[in-house]
Amino acid sequence: MTRHRLVEQVYGAIFSEITEGRLAPNTRLIQDELAEAYGVSRQPVQQALLLLRNHGIVRDAPRRGLVVAPLEASFVQNLYEVRGVLEGLTARLAAERNPARAAREGAPLVAAGQAAATGGSVADLIAADIAFHRFLGEIAENPIIVETAAPHFNHLKRIMGEVLREDEAMPARIWDEHAAILSAIAAGDGEAADRLSRQHIARAATVFVDRLRAQEAANVREARSRRVAR
Repeated sequence: MTRHRLVEQVYGAIFSEITEGRLAPNTRLIQDELAEAYGVSRQPVQQALLLLRNHGIVRDAPRRGLVVAPLEASFVQNLYEVRGVLEGLTARLAAERNPARAAREGAPLVAAGQAAATGGSVADLIAADIAFHRFLGEIAENPIIVETAAPHFNHLKRIMGEVLREDEAMPARIWDEHAAILSAIAAGDGEAADRLSRQHIARAATVFVDRLRAQEAANVREARSRRVAR
């Protein structure tokens, strides 16, 4: 195996643990422990951690080294505002350009997502969600949209993991909304597809941003209490 491929695998393993909640925000990432856990030397772990830091998934913490970066409500809000616009445009173009293909090839993707929602695996749910949205990007036939969204995809995966783990009803609701979006695209109704896609993203954002803001407020209160106790 090449060194590059090994670094990719370690990167993917660490990222999966973060996305699936096994490495929580602010968890310290110790190279020796990770190398032992993955059965590799420290070098690919170090390189993978540097990449994760460059991508904003981990960050430097004073006197602690690298830790899992917390998700911040303001960042998630900003990201989902942009994503809503891009997903709405993607769905509209898909409806205008490839409704027949949407009807023919989209249904199995929705069925796979609904099966993943029943199965309850966060990893399967994220994979199904990505497959669905990538398909819409493909049939929208505008590669610039895909290129614009690509740098943020790891953050979106992580956010999806958080949302799906914390709300048992969310997976089924997401795939009901995906089915409605696909129906509008297959019917060639670009306006409805655009509207439903934006609403879909906005609902997911509201749920998670509200949760993050509540957590941030609780953290501030806890920090103040600790200062008073001193």
